[in-house]
Amino acid sequence: MTGLLRRTLRSPEQTLALGRVLGGLLRGRDFLALAGPLGAGKTQLIKGIAAGLGVPEEEPVVSPTFVLIREYVGRLKLYHVDAYRLQGAADLPALGVEEMAAEPDAVIAVEWADRVAQAVPAIACWIELEHVTANTRRLRLRWGDGPRLAALRARLAR
Repeated sequence: MTGLLRRTLRSPEQTLALGRVLGGLLRGRDFLALAGPLGAGKTQLIKGIAAGLGVPEEEPVVSPTFVLIREYVGRLKLYHVDAYRLQGAADLPALGVEEMAAEPDAVIAVEWADRVAQAVPAIACWIELEHVTANTRRLRLRWGDGPRLAALRARLAR
């Protein structure tokens, strides 16, 4: 059973804050699939996730558009993958994502995951972002992990 969390994020800072909370709940082998148009806040959310995972502040978290994968190390390793330039779902495993996903201390976050949806594991946490206004975004998070989704809701309610 998949649970759904909906949030309106009214600033880049709120996006970062939600990412921090989510990052604090992540465990090894978690897979995050992010979707949304250009500028919707996918990379901003991943910056927050990296902070929540304990990636040092001085480590710049930037979009891996041209290098395809960036790796960050905090309490868990974060593989930040950008699927925008991939030709299709077959390209995701070709990047070695299956091997990364098998690492017990690694989390994978894929931007533009909708472009490679057939290669995204069924256990993935799907995060969809969309523009509402210049600074406001709508977020929909679908996660089959009920207890952690409940914990995310509780921490965001504080």
